[in-house]
Amino acid sequence: MRYELDIYGVLVPALLLWLIVAYALSAVVSRIMQRFGFYRLVWHRALFNFALYVCLLGVVVYLSEFLP
Repeated sequence: MRYELDIYGVLVPALLLWLIVAYALSAVVSRIMQRFGFYRLVWHRALFNFALYVCLLGVVVYLSEFLP
């Protein structure tokens, strides 16, 4: 994993970019689950959304290892 990325001369922590990507993915997945009525089965929606975000962040960080 790269620890910092150079974006036009500005060093940005890689984790910040992965956090933003995971947030966008969790928003999309959340809307899909809401459309299909999945949240009726969830006991605590905010806790479930946070857990989903953490899982997606783990997947994004893991997949970033394979980027050139």
